Amino acid sequence: MDWKEQFNEGQELVLATASKSSLPNANIVVSLGFVAEKLLVANCQMNQTIKNLTENNRICVIGGYYRLKGTVEIFSSGEYFDLCQQKNAGYEVKSAILITVDEIFDLNDLKVIR
Repeated sequence: MDWKEQFNEGQELVLATASKSSLPNANIVVSLGFVAEKLLVANCQMNQTIKNLTENNRICVIGGYYRLKGTVEIFSSGEYFDLCQQKNAGYEVKSAILITVDEIFDLNDLKVIR
C-alpha cells in the first residue's frame, strides 16, 4: 500500500504540535487530500493547535501506520482557504493548514521511506 493512501481526502488523521513553551497538543482531523504535493487540512475549531503552529511551524501527522513530519503554512484567505471552505460545507472554516512533507516514516517497518 502506498503511504499517500493513508492521507487521502476523507481519511482521519492525528495532528501533533508543540509550541516552544507549552505542552504538546494533538487533534483528530479529516484530511482534505493533497494539493500540489502538500497535505491540506481545514481549521474549523483548533485553538491550541493554531497557537502552537504560529509559534512553531513544525508538525507531526499520523495516518494509518505512517508518520509524516513537515512544516506548515496557515492561510486565512486565498486559494487554499477557499478550497477548505468548499470541502467543509456546513462548517465555519477559520483557516487552511497546508503541510509540506519533509519525511515519511513507516511505523510498521520502522524505517524512513521518504
